[in-house]
Amino acid sequence: MDGAQLYLYVKIFHIVAVISWMAALFYLPRLFVYHSEYFENTGFCEVVKIQERKLFNAIGTPAMLATLLSGGTLLLLDPGIFKSGMWIHVKLLFIIFLVIFHFLCLYYMKKFAQGQMPASGKFFRFFNEIPTIALVVIITCVVLRF
Repeated sequence: MDGAQLYLYVKIFHIVAVISWMAALFYLPRLFVYHSEYFENTGFCEVVKIQERKLFNAIGTPAMLATLLSGGTLLLLDPGIFKSGMWIHVKLLFIIFLVIFHFLCLYYMKKFAQGQMPASGKFFRFFNEIPTIALVVIITCVVLRF
């Protein structure tokens, strides 16, 4: 397998990992909305806690690590990409924002697991939009390459 072919296979893996990570980042805050809006319903909240934990630990974190490792590999295979324009730097900045968002989700998940309500359902409805905005910026960067 030559370098160009390896790059394409890593890119395929990267795209699948990104989709998996984004799915977790889209759904976990939605679970937080339900958790905060039905906080008094302990039976429901116990089920949601299990869903949150499994989503974060079994899908979200492994997908984030796979995304970062495969993305880093792509950068190592094509370091000239850093000279291709501002787009890659903006993209990397928003990836940092998504990693921070990921760990904010962990913080909120732990608060819920401790029986605390860290914020309102309304807050989490707005919080839920952050990964969508970041994804739009990242896709715009990759497609337009400004």
